Amino acid sequence: QVQLVESGGGLVQAGGSLRLSCAASGTIFSRDTMGWYRQAPGKLRELVATITTGGSTNYADSVKDRFTISRDNAKKTWYLQMNSLKPEDTAVYYCNLRYGSSGNSYYWGQGTQVTVSS
Repeated sequence: QVQLVESGGGLVQAGGSLRLSCAASGTIFSRDTMGWYRQAPGKLRELVATITTGGSTNYADSVKDRFTISRDNAKKTWYLQMNSLKPEDTAVYYCNLRYGSSGNSYYWGQGTQVTVSS
């Protein structure tokens, strides 16, 4: 019942910044967790950051101190602010929502391309 739509990807020079947005339709429950993943060419999809509706966050070591995840519960939207971007950050970024009583089910967005040039 939930659909996720990402926006904000693009081409940026190394050291620059981008902000990704994920807008959800449907109902988000307080137990759900919002997140961002990415997949670079030749690499597995990896977790970038997560945030709960209460505001607790978790980051991959590779992006800690450079990326910030935030959310607006009223708008059912969450964001990934990416600063000090590096070429190795180049990937397709996917937002997701972990849901269900077991916390073991996911909705996924369609992905948005982020390309960081040297």
